Amino acid sequence: MTYGTLALTLIFVLIPLVLSKTLRLDLEKDTLVATIRSIIQLIAIGYILKFVFESDSWIYIFLMVALMIIAATLNVRKKGKSIPGITWKVAVTLVFVEVLTQGILIGFSITPPTAQYVIPISGMVIGNSMVLAILFLNRFTAEIESHEDQIELILSLGGTPKQAIHTRLMQAIKTSMIPTIESQKTMGLVQLPGMMSGQIIAGADPIQAVQFQLLIVFLILTTAAVTSIALGFLSYPTLFNQRYQLIQEGR
Repeated sequence: MTYGTLALTLIFVLIPLVLSKTLRLDLEKDTLVATIRSIIQLIAIGYILKFVFESDSWIYIFLMVALMIIAATLNVRKKGKSIPGITWKVAVTLVFVEVLTQGILIGFSITPPTAQYVIPISGMVIGNSMVLAILFLNRFTAEIESHEDQIELILSLGGTPKQAIHTRLMQAIKTSMIPTIESQKTMGLVQLPGMMSGQIIAGADPIQAVQFQLLIVFLILTTAAVTSIALGFLSYPTLFNQRYQLIQEGR
């Protein structure tokens, strides 16, 4: 693809702009900002990745992964402001998921320890972990707010914080994992995943592309489970004070 043909793809930006203007959705500014930011950010990261791949230094690989984790943490923490210490909880969860997945991949020689594999796979793992964390926090805080009386009743009857929050925590974990599980049920029938499609367009053998995509599918499934469970069990103890009373910041 040349820059000329890339410029033609802006037609796909023009269509939503026209629709937004016609229907008075007032999304023109947001659409333009999103388009400009995506162009600048992706081109910049393209040059950065080219440099990192050519140097193939673990220092640059570590810095890239650390940058991903920091950016994801800052994005997720906005959704869990009512949970004390949410920033470090999200950071620990993302680091744990990254270490676990890369440890298995590299430890069992599934993928080589090179920038070409570590960075793209880390991006997919951390990105999906970020989305799952947001889904979990949205659901968890909603569960607490809607069942606050029930939680406080269990506490008043002598129940422990774990007993009081257990059902709400399990429901939030389950709900946040469902989209990942459901999307994988129709993968290959309803949609061709991005990584697989990209490899096929680039000329890779479809069977080889499928094998790599299955790797990512299984990684994302682990990411969904570990992210929700780890973040949940890190979060719930800090919702209670020493007297076993439910507390939330900002209330």
